[in-house]
Amino acid sequence: MILDQFRLHERAALVTGASTGLGAAIAIALAEVGAHVACHGNTRSPESTCDRITSAGGVAYPITGDLSKAETAQDLITQTLDRFGRIDILINNAGTIRRAPAVDYSDDDWTAVIEVNLSSVFRLSKLAGKQMIDSGHGGKIVNIASLLSFQGGITVPAYAASKGGVAQLTKALANEWAKHWINVNAIAPGYMRTTNTAALQADETRNRQILERIPAGRWGEPEDVAGAAVFLSSRASDYVNGHVLVVDGGWMGR
Repeated sequence: MILDQFRLHERAALVTGASTGLGAAIAIALAEVGAHVACHGNTRSPESTCDRITSAGGVAYPITGDLSKAETAQDLITQTLDRFGRIDILINNAGTIRRAPAVDYSDDDWTAVIEVNLSSVFRLSKLAGKQMIDSGHGGKIVNIASLLSFQGGITVPAYAASKGGVAQLTKALANEWAKHWINVNAIAPGYMRTTNTAALQADETRNRQILERIPAGRWGEPEDVAGAAVFLSSRASDYVNGHVLVVDGGWMGR
């Protein structure tokens, strides 16, 4: 049965940035199809996400850590392994954004965004990938990219650079690890209704301009990304490698 290919019964997953938004929706979706999920929170506790999972009969474990610090990646992987004994799925979702014109962009803002959005993705993927290779069972790594993996954006130079890097890192790791039965792919969400886009939603002019460009005629909701994440985390995507799946209501095709 094709539906069986989407089940993640007792697979162990780590989802970063799972306190709210896309990460919470992805963590809940993975749990709904059977995964045991370590839910990470950076500055906010992921307890509410874990509570939603466990109240529905799933298995979840909350962990916290500042991904702008290099040592946090190892801590998250260690905690996931200590709790579940394995790691089969890594969702690199945690991200941050700092807005300013390029001529005014501070070194501190640049470093903060690159560390969280790109460097932590590499560190976590490297550590999880080693575990997956050593286990002999392979695994799934799904990185959250962005429309700005393809476009430049406005007043977000570090964010655009980091998300372009995520797309290329996805392809580079896929090339190395496909032979180990590790699928590395990415999702590029469009304009989603999350805290990262609150300023754009509140700006009447920009909100109107964005909606006029989206063929679907609406902002995306975190749940719109959940199905793509389940697909890329499941056996249904075993022959998908190095792909950046756009989930954008048609923005890129406009």
